[in-house]
Amino acid sequence: MPGILYVVATPIGNLEDVTLRALRVLREVAVIAAEDTRRTARLLQHYSISTPTTSLHEHNEQARLPALLRRLEGGESVALVSDAGTPTVSDPGTGLVAAAHKAGIRVEPIPGPSAAIAAVSAAGLRADEILFVGFPPSRSLHRKAWLKRLSLERRLIVCYEAPHRIEAFLRDALEILGDRRAAVGRELTKVHETLVVRPFSAHLMELSLPKGEFTLVIAPAEEVQQAQELPHQDLLRLEFGQLANTSRSRREAIKELASRYNRPAREVYQLLERDRDE
Repeated sequence: MPGILYVVATPIGNLEDVTLRALRVLREVAVIAAEDTRRTARLLQHYSISTPTTSLHEHNEQARLPALLRRLEGGESVALVSDAGTPTVSDPGTGLVAAAHKAGIRVEPIPGPSAAIAAVSAAGLRADEILFVGFPPSRSLHRKAWLKRLSLERRLIVCYEAPHRIEAFLRDALEILGDRRAAVGRELTKVHETLVVRPFSAHLMELSLPKGEFTLVIAPAEEVQQAQELPHQDLLRLEFGQLANTSRSRREAIKELASRYNRPAREVYQLLERDRDE
C-alpha cells in the first residue's frame, strides 16, 4: 500500500503557530522534503523531532522526484514543507504534488499558517472576494504591465514582495492603481512585526530601511470605471504581446486592451499600428 504525501503548513515566524497535527505528522513520516533543510531544522529542534530531511527546492525538484515517488510507492509517507507557511503557495513543491496525484498516491493537506490570510484577517478591508497574485514581476516594465491588468480588479488583491523591491513596487502601484489604501505587513508573527493600513503615498513617505518579507493587501478598484490614459507605447506593446501570446487573436487582444483602459478599440488599434510603422 502506498504511503501518503502530506503537504504541511509550518510557522511563518512564531514557532508557536504550528498545529498539533502538523507536529504529529512531522514525527511520524519517513522523511521531510524541505525547501531549506537548515531552516526546517530550527523547527524540528525546537520540538525535539528527529525525522530525517531532504532538500526539495525550485532548482532540484525535478531531480528529486523519482526517489521521493519510489519511497511513497514503497509504502513510506513523506511530509512536504516550505521555508515558512503553506507549501506550493508561491513556494516550491507543486511538481511533487502533481506527480503524486498522477501516480495515484494520496495527497493530504495539513493546513496552518499563511502570510496572505494572516494579513487579510488583520487588514480591516472587505474580503468577500480575494485575488491572491503571488510575487509581482521584478522588472519595472513588466511590473507595470502586471499592475495594469489588475487596475480594474473588483476583488481584494493580495501579493508578496521582497524588501529590496518594496519601494519600487509601491511607486509603480501608486502610478498605475492610484493612491489606494493598502495594508502592508512586514515580518508577520515575528518580533518586529508591523502591519499598517494607509494609502500608497503614505507608505512611501514612511518607508525606511525595509527588511523582511512583505505581504500587501490592496483595496479593490472603485465601482465606477473611467477612461484611463493609455500607457507609453512600449508598455502598451508589451501588454498586447502578452495577451496575443495566450492564444488570443490580434482582434481579441485589442478588445481586451480597450476594455482594460475603457477606451475605443479603434484608438488602441491605431496607436499599435502607428507604433509598428515607426
